[in-house]
Amino acid sequence: MTKSLDAKLARILADPDCGDFILADAKDADMALGLAAPGKSPEHYAHEAKFRSLAEYRQLMRDVVKQGLVDIMLMSASTSEVLTLRERLFDDSAITPAVRANDTTDIWLAGRGASYGELPARPFRSTTLDHAQCGKFSCAPEERSLGVDLGLYSITFNNDRDRDLEALQQYKAFHIEAEQKGFRHFLELFDPNAPLSPIPDVGRFLNDHIARTLAGVTGRGRPIFLKIPYHGPAAMEALAGYDRTLVPGILGGSAGTTFDAFFQLWEAKKYGARVALYGRKINHAEHQLTFITYLRAIADGQIDDPAEAVRAYHGDLQKLNLTPLRPLADDLQRSQTASAYSGKTTVAVNTSSSSSTPTTQADRLARHRARLDQLYGK
Repeated sequence: MTKSLDAKLARILADPDCGDFILADAKDADMALGLAAPGKSPEHYAHEAKFRSLAEYRQLMRDVVKQGLVDIMLMSASTSEVLTLRERLFDDSAITPAVRANDTTDIWLAGRGASYGELPARPFRSTTLDHAQCGKFSCAPEERSLGVDLGLYSITFNNDRDRDLEALQQYKAFHIEAEQKGFRHFLELFDPNAPLSPIPDVGRFLNDHIARTLAGVTGRGRPIFLKIPYHGPAAMEALAGYDRTLVPGILGGSAGTTFDAFFQLWEAKKYGARVALYGRKINHAEHQLTFITYLRAIADGQIDDPAEAVRAYHGDLQKLNLTPLRPLADDLQRSQTASAYSGKTTVAVNTSSSSSTPTTQADRLARHRARLDQLYGK
């Protein structure tokens, strides 16, 4: 089965303006959030911490794969063992399975009162490439194609020489091993979670680290695309224009309003993003398959107005006899959403917007100041 990811990547690399856009459902939250990872159960009541089971979480993944509108399904290695290796879910699907290949300490949020996300990130991998590829510690060459050949590798730089050096050393070891074993990866950079000293422009900080880190990595070891927080048009345009062999992608961050999700994708694509990985935004939607339908329509240019997409989504919820989480008027507003698992780093401020008009310089400055206030407690 030809994978849509491979076909789209080839076209994007040949012509970044071809119009193709890669969409991923990131259902790897069990690597971070523990029992809360699958999201709230539909049977929960207000203020009740009742969550879906892992079996229900995996059924949602099967449903999304059957729908066929995303290009990548990102999972934990244990879930991939069930869906990819045992069930062979992706054999007859155009969707590419992928696993989270490392779990840095800043995403260790399971457990009431856990404070790992407040400490400077440390690199760690709980899975191995062999387990992702064949489900056991050591794969024979012919077994490596049984599982996944794509993984997410995450780095969090904190403007701390020793911590950042450790992160780079671990990434170097990973991409060398991945090249040796025929394993592809995409590279995620989170915003600094506990910077040693203030960073006045986080978007530029991330862009510079991407350029510097990958300058020493030749083609066979490079990520096939990037996943970063969306810091607005200027930062995205700068990254997209720097090296056309790097395919920029955005992470969705926390759920926010439906308009947050649709507008972020629309605007990021306009300024150069060619990939979006949405986890919590999809997982907290009232009806995930309908939500994905509209993400796909925006990504493919079938709908060019995020507000129109929100209204149509609410109309479909009504047809499905589902009560929306917010009234339509509230769901058409922009809200402050977090880009990090810990919820500390924000990528937007509370601004009302019910149209697709690009943000002004004043809007961008306001968001930038809000990010600094959130990051450094000023």
